[in-house]
Amino acid sequence: MEGISSGDGADMRAYAEELRATFVRLQEEAPAMHKKARAVQVTEKSGDGLIAATVGARGDLIRLDIDPRVYRRPDSRELADSITETVQRAAAKAQEQVIEMFAPLIPSEHMKAHLEGDLDGVLERMAEQMLRKR
Repeated sequence: MEGISSGDGADMRAYAEELRATFVRLQEEAPAMHKKARAVQVTEKSGDGLIAATVGARGDLIRLDIDPRVYRRPDSRELADSITETVQRAAAKAQEQVIEMFAPLIPSEHMKAHLEGDLDGVLERMAEQMLRKR
């Protein structure tokens, strides 16, 4: 092929071998890591301590505890905002834990994009990585 040096072919073979080795490690280690990741639960409290939200690995709400003292300040908008913010913080921490868990196998930025459903971002990062290896 015109414009491709023998060094490019060697680089591509090395990158392909690196991908294969990573894939083999994923096959071997991912099931146990996936099971561990599914078990992740994070509980966060609101700033005033009246709201406690527990979420799972995907940020799904598992439990919501509301201290009865919230009724002393009957502001439904403030309560809703506090619940939303507390659940979002818990979900972000759960996502961080899952990303850290898979870090030995999957680069953090790839895992974050995957968890956020950003397929285009995952593919872009893979393409960039491939081009850097050339």
